[in-house]
Amino acid sequence: QVHLVESGGGLVQAGDSLRLSCAASARTFSHYAMGWFRQAPGKEREFLAAISWIGNTYYADSVKGRVTISRDNTKNTVYLLMNSLKPEDTAIYYCAGRTGLDTRPSSTDYDYWGQGTQVTVSA
Repeated sequence: QVHLVESGGGLVQAGDSLRLSCAASARTFSHYAMGWFRQAPGKEREFLAAISWIGNTYYADSVKGRVTISRDNTKNTVYLLMNSLKPEDTAIYYCAGRTGLDTRPSSTDYDYWGQGTQVTVSA
């Protein structure tokens, strides 16, 4: 069982940057591929980025160039840096983990989920 806890969300202004963190309880965190998703009110959960156990990354076209996913296996933590935030980035952001080693964009491929952190971008 893996327990994931996101942090770093909050209220920011358009154009700001924000870094989200996701701390994992897994002893073998480095064996998990990790991903970030978001869900806005009334919308489906959307894939943003994923990172493999060795650091290969994969991004959704909608955010490519504005977000960066990274991981620190010594801290059991995965990060999502978001730049040039827009009001349409307002959503709950979720961290997810999967026991496979590669990157996957589908939420159904992930076994573990955090509780989410709210990001609100004001115009």
